[in-house]
Amino acid sequence: MAAPEIPGLTESARAVLRLLASHGPVTRPKLGAMLDLSKPTMSAAVSELSALGLVASRGVERGAIGRTATIYGIGPGAGCVIGIDVGAAQVRAVAYSMDARPLAAAEEMIQDNGGTDSDDIGAIILSVARSILAKVGKSFRVLRSVAVAVPRIVSASRLGTDHAPDAVLRGLRRHFPVPIILENNVNCAAIGEMHFGAAQGHQTFAFLQIGVRVGLGFMSEGRLFRGAGGAAGEVGRMPFPWSPSEIPYREGLEHYLGSKALVARCRQGWPADHGEPPGSAKELFGRAMAGSAPAIDMVARHAADIGRLAAGCIGVLDPGLIVLGGGVGRNALMTAEVERVAGDLAWPTRIAVSSLEDGGTALGAMKLALDYSLGLLLREDRHPAVVLPPL
Repeated sequence: MAAPEIPGLTESARAVLRLLASHGPVTRPKLGAMLDLSKPTMSAAVSELSALGLVASRGVERGAIGRTATIYGIGPGAGCVIGIDVGAAQVRAVAYSMDARPLAAAEEMIQDNGGTDSDDIGAIILSVARSILAKVGKSFRVLRSVAVAVPRIVSASRLGTDHAPDAVLRGLRRHFPVPIILENNVNCAAIGEMHFGAAQGHQTFAFLQIGVRVGLGFMSEGRLFRGAGGAAGEVGRMPFPWSPSEIPYREGLEHYLGSKALVARCRQGWPADHGEPPGSAKELFGRAMAGSAPAIDMVARHAADIGRLAAGCIGVLDPGLIVLGGGVGRNALMTAEVERVAGDLAWPTRIAVSSLEDGGTALGAMKLALDYSLGLLLREDRHPAVVLPPL
């Protein structure tokens, strides 16, 4: 695969491309009016972009007196981007066109055999990327960039001391001569929620992931807040427990709120006259839904614990909205109790459940790739966390 060409565009052509990317398909007269371009300048810009395949006709709009106007949108020649979510159990990917139309999706499980290393995961990532590109129509075969969401702190300064991301992505970088963008998975999930999920219409909010691990992504005025070293949102590092008789230990809060500890507490506190305790968080919530009294009680206790963490986030960030995600967090059984406890300890703040289920992280990664690639075409500086060049 050859590296995608970045054409040199006139200022008027860039203005048209920028508007179509943000606004969607528009007729030529409306384009000219919105950009305040003369008819000859508008025609020249559209012709320039059409010759490169960056814009294409999307049909016609018929006016009230019978006149027609051609509708233009981003063309297939602009290519596509891929967003990849490297999870604990699977690798998911989505491919979208440059005007944010879904083209394909792919998924591959990571075998939990105790011996999976960076090379194995890297091979799965490459396999998923190849699979999804094979599903994309030939007209969208120009791949602009790939963004990969990983479960770790991501920053340029950490790449020198932590070689795992580089090892995992080596095969991808060799096979695809395009920019590879790295970002933390919870940050990507927050981006996904803002553009496609429960936080649509909100420029400032927090995404709180509760699953095997815990983490937070914070969007402030439409921009991801990453902190000085890319580690903003590592709420699992908050001191816990914290009392005169207890000393906090590293990642104590993450261990306490994680799904494994939740199941362990259920096992210890489960009444003997209610049969075997749940073997997983999923089973616990299933029993609570079915009306099991001890399951309902344990879910309520866990919701209260999450509410205390949410209250801490509210006190520091004042997000206005917290979206709960992750395998445990997105269970709607907990929402009301989380909101009640957080409101009592801080102040009333809306708590919502992710509407994207397992797909939000890959969607957020895709949006990162889309914005970065559009910036390249427009010759605008857009700076993701880390961009790895091809090998």
